[in-house]
Amino acid sequence: MSVFSLRPRVADLVFQLYARPLHPELFETLAFRKIQREDYELTVRITRSGHVFTWQNRHLFLTEVTAARSDPLPAKRLLLSYRMRGERSDKLTCMRGLNYQTSFQVEVLPPEVYYHVHDEILADGNKRGLLHNFQPNHRLSLAPLGHVSVEAGPEFLVLSAFHTFPEEHTVVKSQSLLERTR
Repeated sequence: MSVFSLRPRVADLVFQLYARPLHPELFETLAFRKIQREDYELTVRITRSGHVFTWQNRHLFLTEVTAARSDPLPAKRLLLSYRMRGERSDKLTCMRGLNYQTSFQVEVLPPEVYYHVHDEILADGNKRGLLHNFQPNHRLSLAPLGHVSVEAGPEFLVLSAFHTFPEEHTVVKSQSLLERTR
């Protein structure tokens, strides 16, 4: 069994944002956390291909997805869609005084640098946030990681995600900001 049976190739990934919920059965959830606040609810899922974040309040619903292009995702109410390549940033002004900003980076590293970054993500994930450590194919192989951290303040929410792809020596990083405007 190759690592690609655990995770798709980075070239096959897309980053998408929806103004709607997506059914959880569309994704293989490997780690899950729900955060309930007085004025919103956030659900964080680490999946085989990356992550799914859902944020909702009484007036608005946003779903951010890192998924394989072959995943059967809907086109209805799709706000943003990008192939995961290089670096990309975007922002949207949502209704009801909410701004959404995102950036992602696909970083291919030399093996020795990749191993160091992988270890840093693993150490940080063991201290905070949500971490999924895939099971390696054999005891000497490096397993992919998925790590998500959430930072919340009274007027903002920052979601940071790191996904490793050992066979490609690649780290996919994303950071999204939800910010209230007055």
